[in-house]
Amino acid sequence: MAVSRQGRTPVWAKIAEDLRSKIAEGAYQPDTRLPTEADLTAQYGVARATVRQALTALVNDGLIVPRAPRGYFVRLRQPLFYRPQQEFRPQPQTPEMDRFMADHSAEGREPRQTIDVSIVEPPADVKKRLRLADGEMAAVRRRIRYLDGEPFHTNDSYYPLSIVQDTEIMRPLDIARGANEVLAESGHRQVRALDEIYVRMPTPDEIQRLDLGPGTPVACHICTGLCEDGTPVRVVVNILPGDRHVIVYERGGMRGAGNE
Repeated sequence: MAVSRQGRTPVWAKIAEDLRSKIAEGAYQPDTRLPTEADLTAQYGVARATVRQALTALVNDGLIVPRAPRGYFVRLRQPLFYRPQQEFRPQPQTPEMDRFMADHSAEGREPRQTIDVSIVEPPADVKKRLRLADGEMAAVRRRIRYLDGEPFHTNDSYYPLSIVQDTEIMRPLDIARGANEVLAESGHRQVRALDEIYVRMPTPDEIQRLDLGPGTPVACHICTGLCEDGTPVRVVVNILPGDRHVIVYERGGMRGAGNE
């Protein structure tokens, strides 16, 4: 099918839109290969460079992925259902798996995670949320969580060093009963949390940690845990790639829902 060069829309954009529509309609199924550049060049009656522009646009949209030397494939999406409201539910009792590991092992997918613990001067936004004084240090547990070998999200938990320095939180190991319970045992039980969700493009560090492709936005979920007296004792920064997550909230008390 030849593509007309008339009109104000660039030819490569028309090709990209045609391929985008075919992907949406199922003509090209997830994890299947698109026609080769040579085949697309013949199909649309354009120069190879024009086809490459169209394919680059779809890569930037997150719709296809290049797999050299085999060509371009429709991205296979198997989103994780991310549930912020489950923050304070009981932890799994098996010491080798945290909440995340138990949930997704049950779904038949292969989970794993890496954990790194360090003492840092926290970023300014974390410092403000924890109400730390100038020069006061924090401990951070930095985790990357994987499903089927793909990094799915990061989970960085910051604590005032003064309240966790002699606890299990300082060890780069999974805490079977959960860090929330460790805090409670040390006299810092969290009774409520403030959740903030921002949608933005990733930082270079996030791109590297999560192996993000071009044009992939992220949701940044920041959870600040508070004690009974309102003292913040933990700030968790979760980075969720937009092509790998569905954020799910469950709410009660919907009497009168839909009324403005």
